[in-house]
Amino acid sequence: MSNQTQLSLEELAELAVQTFEKVNSQESLEKARIEFLGDKSQLKREQKKMSTLSKEERPIFGKKLNEVRQKIESTFKTVKATIEATELNKKLNSEAIDITLPGIPPVTPGAFHPLTLITKEIVEIFQRLGFSVSDGPEIETEYYNFTALNTPEDHPARDEQDTFYTNIAPNVLLRSQTSPVQVHSLEKYGVPLRVIAHGRVYRNEEVNARKMPFFHQLEILCVEEGITFANLKWTLQYFLNELFGEEIPIRLRPDFFPFTEPSAEVDAQCVFCKGKGCSTCGGKGWLELLGCGMVDPNVLEMAKVDTTKYSGFAAGLGLERLAMLKYGISDIRNFFTSDIRFLEQFRGAL
Repeated sequence: MSNQTQLSLEELAELAVQTFEKVNSQESLEKARIEFLGDKSQLKREQKKMSTLSKEERPIFGKKLNEVRQKIESTFKTVKATIEATELNKKLNSEAIDITLPGIPPVTPGAFHPLTLITKEIVEIFQRLGFSVSDGPEIETEYYNFTALNTPEDHPARDEQDTFYTNIAPNVLLRSQTSPVQVHSLEKYGVPLRVIAHGRVYRNEEVNARKMPFFHQLEILCVEEGITFANLKWTLQYFLNELFGEEIPIRLRPDFFPFTEPSAEVDAQCVFCKGKGCSTCGGKGWLELLGCGMVDPNVLEMAKVDTTKYSGFAAGLGLERLAMLKYGISDIRNFFTSDIRFLEQFRGAL
């Protein structure tokens, strides 16, 4: 404003009020503030004249100058508050929630994996029979995975086509079964002993509806005085009846395992085809459920157990196989897909 210095104080106040009342943004308000209240404004120049006035003129001029300054500042503050409120309302309106819109759905609760469910149930069954839970490493030595379990040096299971060896150190591998926990438990706790152990195992298997190179196994071991094959059969039948809530058709077939003698395979009738044969059971009508037998005396003797006094039974079962039977899962690969549609079926099962 080039002629601002020529205005009287009354005219200056009137012009400032009119200017402030016309602005509608923070930017234009700041420009008006600098023009009328800034260091180079006429108001500041008028204040500097005070030193040139006489003692009689100063009070009169000073009072008038203060009234003008207060009027301008009061108008500035009022306009500033109005603009800030307007901008705040605009922001609030832009961020407002429309209460007529559908609500945000709640977070979907998680679900236990079927392998977790069946493991928990199996552990509870065997704990009722006096078994405790033991554990062992997934990275094992050949001694515990094979030698201590009476497995000959030339046994096919030791071959790299069946077992995953590591480069950590010579004769170190990913355990192919939970059976090494038998030896660890016997060495650690001695006898009499009732333990179960569950965990991951690794075998070089082809991938299909029934097999995976990575799966979960559960080991059962009982070593006491006077244990016979009849004790083994009763324990397995009780376990399966408790797990499935009814008597499920099973059969025991003679078999061979290096660490048990005599040995047997336990099959369960396929729940999908009721024994007629399908892709899940490979057309046999039965699903191989677990291997079992009486603990070979050589295994007990290597663990420093007196075989003239103690005997025992052992069994190893695939948790995926049991879960397939119990929950009606036709393909073992479903356990490892992380498909939420598959996992949601087990919500609330525990």
